[in-house]
Amino acid sequence: MNELELKYGCNPNQKPSKIFMKDNAELPIKVLNGKPGYINFLDAFNSWQLVKELKAATGLPAAASFKHVSPAGAAVATELSDTLKKIYFVDDLKLSPLASAYAKARGADRMSSYGDWVALSDICDVETAALLKREVSDGIIAPGYTDEALEILKSKKKGNYPVVQIDPEYTPAEKEYKDVFGITFEQGRNELKIDDEMLSNMVTDNKTLTQEAKRDLKIALITLKYTQSNSVCYAKDGQAIGVGAGQQSRIHCTRLAGNKADIWYLRQHPKVLGLQFVDNIRRPDRDNTIDVYISEDHDDVLADGIWQQFFKVKPEVLTLEEKKEWLKSLKGVCVGSDAFFPFGDNIERARRSGVEFIAQPGGSIRDDNVIETCNKYGMAMCFTGIRLFHH
Repeated sequence: MNELELKYGCNPNQKPSKIFMKDNAELPIKVLNGKPGYINFLDAFNSWQLVKELKAATGLPAAASFKHVSPAGAAVATELSDTLKKIYFVDDLKLSPLASAYAKARGADRMSSYGDWVALSDICDVETAALLKREVSDGIIAPGYTDEALEILKSKKKGNYPVVQIDPEYTPAEKEYKDVFGITFEQGRNELKIDDEMLSNMVTDNKTLTQEAKRDLKIALITLKYTQSNSVCYAKDGQAIGVGAGQQSRIHCTRLAGNKADIWYLRQHPKVLGLQFVDNIRRPDRDNTIDVYISEDHDDVLADGIWQQFFKVKPEVLTLEEKKEWLKSLKGVCVGSDAFFPFGDNIERARRSGVEFIAQPGGSIRDDNVIETCNKYGMAMCFTGIRLFHH
């Protein structure tokens, strides 16, 4: 099969729609269940490249949670602490390494991951399928599925959950094309390999990168390679914890990603861990309520007559002072940027979210100011010399 008809394109009015191979070769995918759409396949092919590269760069199983052609989260398999298991709502499940990677990828930003497209670097096992079964998701791509895992996934969405299998040996052509307004663009594929060598040009007084920092910086940079630009990614403990995508200003990317990283960490605050939800609360309602409780609009869920919808016991307010004090304990965070930081204000904002290690291309006329700001706080920064725009 070298083409596949789709229901419609990005929007229902955009017909006809299909995916196909220009050279009449076989499509490298098989649809095992459901009917993936145009945007589903955009998410699928971008997310598959991301997890494949993460696996190659780290040697660990990898997973990604995609929404609208950008990752809401990406992670490799590392052991989860009891706290992370609790905030990712997987403390009642048996987790394989691959399931742990997906729990982290989805758990980093559960609000954005609602209705995600899932990508797995390895054959989907029953533990990962069991985790995915209870989440709201739009589909999955992986190099294969165990029989039991496939049956679990086929039961989602009343039997209509899209399941795509991709040939892990598929290698695309060196040139890629895109039509915009009837005009065809051509470019060479971005085959840039992100590895330890890319992190070797240390430009700050602090030139020390721990092995964990190298791993997390590679995760941040590979995530950015498949994130709509401008983009900035914060990473820690083998996962992206905040992704700022598609912003016109670099500082807005840094703020957006940093705010998401802050929320990820605030969810580990004892007051949040101690929230007592009513029985049978829907998972999306719980996620939304936690987000509002952490935000400055917490009065919306703590007002008289409203909190009973969500909580068994009215929770204490998480004050601004408590949040600031808690965030001071966030350390060892890495940040990557798909293009240079033009001003030191990006560094100032990143520092507030526990950033100690930075990877960015360099090349700004204000590089000296950015380096000086890093040195002021003892942060370690490398210049990769490589831009990672993705459009």
